[in-house]
This record gives sequence, structure tokens and C-alpha cells, in this order.
Amino acid sequence: MKHESQCETAQQDIALAIYGELPDDASHRLERHLSECGHCRKEMEAVQGLRQAMSLYPMLEPSPNLLTRTRLRLEEALDAVPRSGWMTKVIDRLFNGIARVQSAPAMASVLLIIGLCTGGAAGYRMGKKTAPITPHVTISQGADAAQDSLNIGAIHGIEQEPGSEDVKITYERLVPETMTGSLDSPEIRKMLLIGASSHLDTGVRSDSVALLAGECRAGHQCEAGQERDALIAALRRDKDAEVRLKALEGLQPYVGEDRNVRNVILNALRKDSDPKVRLKAVALLQPVDSDSSVRQVLHNVADTDENPYLRTVSQKMLSGLPEIQ
Repeated sequence: MKHESQCETAQQDIALAIYGELPDDASHRLERHLSECGHCRKEMEAVQGLRQAMSLYPMLEPSPNLLTRTRLRLEEALDAVPRSGWMTKVIDRLFNGIARVQSAPAMASVLLIIGLCTGGAAGYRMGKKTAPITPHVTISQGADAAQDSLNIGAIHGIEQEPGSEDVKITYERLVPETMTGSLDSPEIRKMLLIGASSHLDTGVRSDSVALLAGECRAGHQCEAGQERDALIAALRRDKDAEVRLKALEGLQPYVGEDRNVRNVILNALRKDSDPKVRLKAVALLQPVDSDSSVRQVLHNVADTDENPYLRTVSQKMLSGLPEIQ
């Protein structure tokens, strides 16, 4: 009976000793007992192995919600296990400790680990005997999100643990979000302006430019200039002809009043590599074909352009204009 009582005391001290929470007098008592008891030595080795495995995970301050959920799950799991001897005492100490977590937040992780150690030490020993150690990955994230849908933004550091196969990688994770709102809202407009200049996805640029162009044709708050500037930039620099066509459509209402718009359309007529874009540009210039700069470009196209259809269209436009005296 005396030996069993000492083992029960040692089982309680082991979990505290692993995390440096055992007083000095109890530490000496535990060392003496471990030198004489092979069963408790194996128990100590198992808990040390579990502690070493768990040390690979980052030490985060548990939130009150996590503490509550963990306690409930632990209670449910332990209800199915017969309580006797040293385990009953450890469990009682665990729950008494959790009740004081708010006054000692630094002990939160230790209290949770003690409960996990007492319930999982035997399973760890069995797994250690029957299954080989396999490489693992540890993911630290600042917000709850499904780990199977990670989007890595940038990797900031890679560090190998000395003398081991473990590698610590520090990175940023991009979490997709969704915004819903009216096309007239400033937030949606800002996102469309960003999308119109996206270099990563042609589809995003095309959709953004199409929506901005539709709003400008409808006269919805495009007088401020940002939307108009985005369409001008798309017509000048976008590599996709469909995107440039949509930008042209959005600029149509401003051909007569905005010289910058007129000049970028003239430039598209002269230099764009896509025939559809050039044909759309010459059609948009018809209301202002009497402008001297427009006349000059039409003359150049009608006389020297390699595209016969564009030459014909330009000639017809010029023939309908009065001669300059």
C-alpha cells in the first residue's frame, strides 16, 4: 500500500515537474522515487516525450472561449473514464486551477497541458511503440480559418532547428474576403479602381473596367475624374484588347468635352494593335470630326494606313466635312 501511495504522489508530481512547477522538496522526493520505481520512470519518459513533441507548437495565450471549450470537451471525455487513485486527484487539481486562470493567465497553458498529459500519456507510449515518427507541419495563424485553403502571401523567414529535421517558416497568409454593396458606394468604387489596374488577373481587370464603363455611360458619379482616369489608363496600357474596348465604351460620353479623352482615343486610332479597337475609336470620333487634331489624324489614316477598311471609313468621314478655308 505504501508503494502504491508513493506512485500516486509521483504521478501527480511528474506533470508539474515537466513544466517546472514542482517545489524543491517535492522534486527531491520525486527523484528518489524514480530511482527506485521503473514504472514511474517510464511514465516520466512518456510525459517528457509528449512535452518535447508539444514544444514544437508555438506558445499562444489561450482565449477565454478556448478555455471554456477545452474544459467542456475534457469533462465530456473524462466522464467516460473511471476515476480512481491518482487520476482523480490530478483532475480535481486541474479544474480547481482552471477556475483561477483569470487571475493567473500565465498558468493557463500549463493547466490545460496537465489534463492532456494525464489522459494521453498511455496513448502516446502505445503510438511510440507501434508507429514510426513521420514528418509533420505546424501552422500558426492569427485568425480562425480552414487550413486546407491557405493562400500564402509572402515568406519572411526560414530557420532550421539545430540538430533536427524541423524547420520553422514565418509567412503571411492571405484570407479572401467578400464585399457586397451598391455600385455607387465609395467602397465598391475603390475596389473597382483597384481591380481595373490588377496585373494578376485579366478577368478581374475586364470585369472592373466593364462596370466602371457602364457607370460612366449611365452618368453615375463619374465626373470626379478617378473613374475616367482609370478608363484612360486601361485604354493606353492594358495588353488585353477586350479590356481596351470596354474602356473606349466608357469614355464615349466625354469625347466632346474632355480633350484628354479625345487625345487618348486619337492615339488608339493611330497606334493600337487591334483592328477592333481602332474601328471603335474612329466611330467615337465622329461627333468631333471637325476638330483640327481629329482631322489631321483622319487624313493620315486615310492616306497611309495599312488597313483598307480604316482608310475607307476615314475618307468617308473627311468627305462629309466642309473644306477649311
